[in-house]
Amino acid sequence: MRKISRRSFLSAAAVCGAAAALTACGGSSSSTAASSTASSAAASSAVADGQKYTVGICQLVEHAALDAATQGFEDALTAQFGENVTFDFQNAQNDSATCATIANGFVSAGVDLIMANATPALQAAQAATDSIPILGTSVTEYGVALGLTDFDGTVGGNVSGTSDLAPLDQQADMITEWLPEATKVGLLYCSAEANSQYQVDEVQKYLEAKGVTATQYAFSDSNDLASVCQKAADENDAVYVPTDNTCAANTGIIDGICRPAKKPVFAGEEGICSGCGVATLSISYYDLGYTTGEMAAKVLTGEADISTMPVEYTNVTKKYNKTICDDLGMTVPEGYEAIEE
Repeated sequence: MRKISRRSFLSAAAVCGAAAALTACGGSSSSTAASSTASSAAASSAVADGQKYTVGICQLVEHAALDAATQGFEDALTAQFGENVTFDFQNAQNDSATCATIANGFVSAGVDLIMANATPALQAAQAATDSIPILGTSVTEYGVALGLTDFDGTVGGNVSGTSDLAPLDQQADMITEWLPEATKVGLLYCSAEANSQYQVDEVQKYLEAKGVTATQYAFSDSNDLASVCQKAADENDAVYVPTDNTCAANTGIIDGICRPAKKPVFAGEEGICSGCGVATLSISYYDLGYTTGEMAAKVLTGEADISTMPVEYTNVTKKYNKTICDDLGMTVPEGYEAIEE
């Protein structure tokens, strides 16, 4: 177990700014401020009573997006509880079976709450316990992830969390905005990730409604990513990559194939776009994690009942990768901001 330690890239001011931004984007400012005050009061009361919490964090794999979500989560809880919260952070190395081992270990250890970062981590945690509160983050669609046929925004039971779903119709619009003459787009994703399948299905539907031929290119793991990516690049005008963890952890492979082939990659999130893409509609994974941490604080203090907590979302921003755009000679449409290098 460990206390908060991964704070090298964030200052206290940045944390406060993120908290303020999150407070500003959910309903009226007065009601949100009142809720935040109440939550802080509950946390302060718990700290004053000497209450200590242990939170297990299962992160599927280390890459920029998931790392930022974990950081935001830890920062939010530390802002509430200080040294009275301890984190047991474990990385599953992109292996679903390891997620299950980690989740079962958290249950055996009797942690107070589990944060599951990415879909396989959430699935493993749900299978491991129906009593310890579980909050997911970096999960695209909870109904798909958990096999819920009647998902209405609230999972119920001991599960809730935050979603990284960006408007998929707008993702399709982004591609045709940048490449109005494109007729064929390859959709590259890992078949082992249920939420990646959901995203490419939706983007395919929206692209085809625009008269664009959209073809899915599924790979099973990183071992066959290169060959599948090469096929997608050879056969299409552009490639779309959803918020896929295997792609996110292997952007160098995708960039090494698509950029020399002069085939632009459009990404579902900023981390992937930074590594291999030209443009994205992306959320802030740090903000997403911070929101998850605020939810966790309410659950731990008893201020909120996790069974009635709806899944929460955050806003998207239009961003582009200047280096790759320059290399490909692409003109950036209005309204996009450069990703910081």
